[in-house]
Amino acid sequence: MITTWILVATALFALGVLTYIAARNRASRTGLEGAISIIRSIDIEAFRNLVDPAEEAFLRSSLSPREFREIQRERAWAALAYVRCAGRAAVLFAKAGQAAQRSSDARIAESGIQIAQSALRLRLYTLQAGLRLLGQAVLPGTSNRPPSSLLDQYERTAETLLRLGRLRNEQHV
Repeated sequence: MITTWILVATALFALGVLTYIAARNRASRTGLEGAISIIRSIDIEAFRNLVDPAEEAFLRSSLSPREFREIQRERAWAALAYVRCAGRAAVLFAKAGQAAQRSSDARIAESGIQIAQSALRLRLYTLQAGLRLLGQAVLPGTSNRPPSSLLDQYERTAETLLRLGRLRNEQHV
């Protein structure tokens, strides 16, 4: 009898957890507008400044080694925050691309394919850059190669997504 109650309670708990996860995922789904707002919220120029080798060279020549390591650690953590945000944006971009692929308009569907592929590359670049920046945060002063591929891919993905937004607006006009 007690075993039955334990199984029922466990099943109800699991059902509650699954319902919560499903509701949270549904609430967190943002469409094209949400993805575009994320593009506009990321200050890509500030990120560029954080990973600029010229800026690093200036700081290295201007600060004591101890101060330089401390500042570089802070800059790496800040850049890592940008990379994480870009990674989350890549997931939203992929979802927007997948949704666009289902459009009956061939131009929108083609843009959706491009966005989904570009978002996947962007996500891979964010993972790579995140690992490198984590290493710099833990061991400041190590070689700082700018994540130019990440920046370039982010800009290509964002432009494709913005073009999709314009196509959708033309369709509704």
